[in-house]
This record gives sequence, C-alpha cells and structure tokens, in this order.
Amino acid sequence: MERSLTGVRLRGFAALLLVALGSAAFAIAFRASALAVTELIFGPGHLLDIFRRLRWWECLGVPLGSGLLAWGVLRLSARFKPGASVGEVMEAVAIGQGKLSAPATALKALASWIAMGGGASIGREGPLIQFGGALGSSLCRWFSLEDKQHRALVAAGTAAGFAAAYNTPLAALLFMVEVVAGVITLEVLVPAAVATAIATTLTRWAIGEGPIYGVRTFRLVSDAELLAFAALGLLAGVVGAGFIKLLAKSEQLAARSRLSLLPKILIGAVVVGLIAIVLPEVVGNGFEPLSELLSGKMPLLLVLALLVAKPLATTLSVSAGVPGGVFTPALLIGACVGVLFGSGLEQLAPGHVAPPTAYALVGLAALCAATTHAPIMAAVLGFELSGDYAIVIPLVLACACAVWVSERLQPNSLYETELQRRGLAWHEAPGERRLVKRDP
Repeated sequence: MERSLTGVRLRGFAALLLVALGSAAFAIAFRASALAVTELIFGPGHLLDIFRRLRWWECLGVPLGSGLLAWGVLRLSARFKPGASVGEVMEAVAIGQGKLSAPATALKALASWIAMGGGASIGREGPLIQFGGALGSSLCRWFSLEDKQHRALVAAGTAAGFAAAYNTPLAALLFMVEVVAGVITLEVLVPAAVATAIATTLTRWAIGEGPIYGVRTFRLVSDAELLAFAALGLLAGVVGAGFIKLLAKSEQLAARSRLSLLPKILIGAVVVGLIAIVLPEVVGNGFEPLSELLSGKMPLLLVLALLVAKPLATTLSVSAGVPGGVFTPALLIGACVGVLFGSGLEQLAPGHVAPPTAYALVGLAALCAATTHAPIMAAVLGFELSGDYAIVIPLVLACACAVWVSERLQPNSLYETELQRRGLAWHEAPGERRLVKRDP
C-alpha cells in the first residue's frame, strides 16, 4: 500500500514537472516563432513596425490571408475533442469536471498565432493559459492520476502559462486563485506555485529577467494625490464595465448570426485592416504601443484615437470567432485611460502630480481589475510589470475602486460571462464560494 502511494506521488511530481516545462517551452516557442516568422516574411521589426510601413492594400490583404489560414486550422481542430477555453479550465479546477484536449487546444493556439501575426487584435495570454491547463489535464490521464490531482495539474498549467506570458509569477498565482479557482486550497496552490516558479525561471533564461515592458520608476508627489488615483480607479471601473458589455453584446450578435465561421473571420479581418490603414497601433495584442505609451513616446491625440479604436478592433476580432485573449488589449486600453487622465491633471497642476506615465501604469492595472473583478491580482500585476515598490499603494487603491464601480455596473467579469454561457455560476455564501450549475 505504501509503495503504491509512493508511486502515485512520484507520478504526480513527474507530471507537475512536465506541466511546468511544457507550459514554459510552449510560451517561449509561441513568442519567438511569431517574431521569427514575421521578420522572415515582412523584414525586420515587430508587428507594429511592419504595419506602419505597409501600403493600404497590404493592410487589408495581410489580415484577410491570415484569417483564411486561421479558419483552416480551426476546421482541423474541430476533428478533435473540444479544446480548452478559459471557462473549461475554470470548470476543471473549481469543480473537477471536464477532460481538456491538448491537441485541439494546440491547434486553436496555432490559429491564434496565425491570426495575431496577421494583425488580429487579440492577446497571446489566452492560448498560453489554455494550453497549460489542457497539458495538465492530458498528463493527468497519461499518468493515471486521480481527479484531485487533475484539478491541481490543470491549475498548475494555467498559472505556469500566465507566468510565462507576462513574467509575473505572483500575479499568475493570484490569477489562478482569484479568477480560475475562486478559492484558496493548498492542494491546488502548492503545485501551482511550483509550476509557476519553474516556468518563470525558464522564461527568464530565454527572454530576460526584467519586466516585459521595462523597469519603470514611480513617485508620489504628495499623499493628497492618492485621491487622484482613486478617481482614476473609478473611471477605469466605468470603462472596464463598458468593455465587458461591448464584448458580451458583440458575441451574442455573432452567435445569433446565420453566417458561418469563415465569413465572420473575414469580415472581422477586413474591418480591423481598414482601421489599421489609419491607425496601425490597433493590430496585434498591443504590446508595442503599450511599451511606447509607458515610455511617454505617444502623442495624446493618438492615445485618444487608440482608446476608441482598440476596444472596437478587439471586439471585432473576438466576436469573429478567432481564438485569443483580451487581457493584454485591456491593459493597453487601461494605460490609455491613465495617460489621458494624468495628462489632464498635469495641465491643471503642473509639477504637483506624478507624470502621466505613472498614471498609465496604474490605469492598466485598474482596468485589468475592472474586467476580471480580481483587484489583488491586478495590483500585483501592475507592481511586477513596473518593478517599483513605490507604486503599490496607488495600485491597491485604484484597483479596489475600479472593481467597486465595475461590479455595480456589470456584475459579471469577462470570465464569469463565459461561465454563464456554459451554464455555470459562482455560488457565494458566508465562508464559501463554489462553482455550480445554473438553473435552466
């Protein structure tokens, strides 16, 4: 009996190690191959640099071509068991149900990779998180582990994928706890922490140790300025709730449409291409324009245009049926809100407030909190992305205010909206929170 128990533990540890290594390797390959293939086809530079030098007809042709290829891959993925969406990952971790297919999820990630390389306004974090969860589920079956270990491995893969996407191990753990699992249990938290540590280490070896947007310094001019950051949080809560509603309504309209997947993808690609002719900053996940914005290199008029165009482009890409995340696009939207807010304050009280780039950092975290309803995760994410401890208090305050407003305007977060479509909902009672099937 003791030998059998030892064998189960060894198999479980081997599976956990493979989940961490596989999630990190997939994230590294996803990012590096996207850059390599883009440079091979279009020449040197990131996606934004490429779209800035494309002619108008190329801005239309590239998204159309990548959309057609993505559709072909999605057709192939339909031959397998359904892949892992974030909602399916949440169901597997929270209530231990569902067996996630790694092949189908990998094919959906490939479709996302192709679409994003062609300009689709989606984030890469979705495929990385989903692949990590599906890999954990598959390894559980391959190693003949129990349902309890299935929950732990899916959670570990999810956290490892998030950490590899953003180089933020603490935020990855909190994403798993606040968003995916909904509760803290050691049987899930400990394996996730181990996987996150391994995945982050491997990612840093391959890509670099610093924050992915560079180290940012922050200073609070006076304690009274905390009122301004609280106001920014309230504003981000309004914008975040509006973004959730926009995504939900567009996906409902797309679901009711009689159009098949191919025309939906092509229509979305054409509209994003048309926007990119005038405003190339809308393409991709938003990494490059966010880096420029945090460095103070983007004109305010362009920031304002991007604040309007990025939610529209992201909504069109997602509702068209292209698999991908909205987490990174939401960070860009939040940073735009923060820069505009901070620039307004700077005009009113020059020299008495922090620079607009500081408000951009707090704004991106606050909008993340508003859309996920996970204030602790969002605050820690902002801290890890900046690398500056001085920003913590404004982050915590703004994220709390953002969630307070967002929950009142839009009770369901982005991920809870997906759970609703799957017939699930969080049941909350004193000292208890669990995922349950909704009444029909």
